[in-house]
Amino acid sequence: MFIESALERSGYNAAQAQAVYVTGPEDAQAAMAVLEQKYCSVLLNEDFSAVGSYREGTSWTVILARPAPPLPSLTYPDWRDAGREILIASNEARASARNCGTERFPAAPPLTWNPALGDAALAHSRDMATQRYFNHRARDGTQVAERAVRVGYSWRRIGENIAFGQRSPQEAVESWLSSPGHCANLMNRDFTEMGAAYGVTPARHAGIIYWTQVFGTPR
Repeated sequence: MFIESALERSGYNAAQAQAVYVTGPEDAQAAMAVLEQKYCSVLLNEDFSAVGSYREGTSWTVILARPAPPLPSLTYPDWRDAGREILIASNEARASARNCGTERFPAAPPLTWNPALGDAALAHSRDMATQRYFNHRARDGTQVAERAVRVGYSWRRIGENIAFGQRSPQEAVESWLSSPGHCANLMNRDFTEMGAAYGVTPARHAGIIYWTQVFGTPR
């Protein structure tokens, strides 16, 4: 965890990193020979795609890393674009029957995008990201039903999925499909509309992305 934190402070966001050290060699060629002998499997690990090194006297450090995917705020600066990617992926999932845990769900009609539900999803994602919590109940005590009404959505049926840490809309949907309760929401044919959004914490460290998907059926 130390090396990932150090990389973050330097502005490098790593999905995976490892540092190796040797002490004693007087020059880079000798240091590399010892590193190859002691850490061959690490140096040849295909999971790493970037490398950096430094020396302090006769102490040598090599850092190997794989960069984290870009934040959704860079890939989808307009949160609605990320929400619509979630809509597309959700409708692709609903197009086929599937098991959610032990429960079998038939194929369901496609959902349509609802701007008010998108606003409700955005508000909850940003609230979780800003206040650093992960819960369907917001810090002000509200649940999804109240938050939907707050943005002007008159509902007959309402539901919500939340996720934490995924780097893309597709990963968020995959995580919901692998969770029986979230999957059941997504496959529920009684829902006809949805909105979705992400929130990103101000500080850059692991697990900074919060996703919310709100399902609804209007009155």
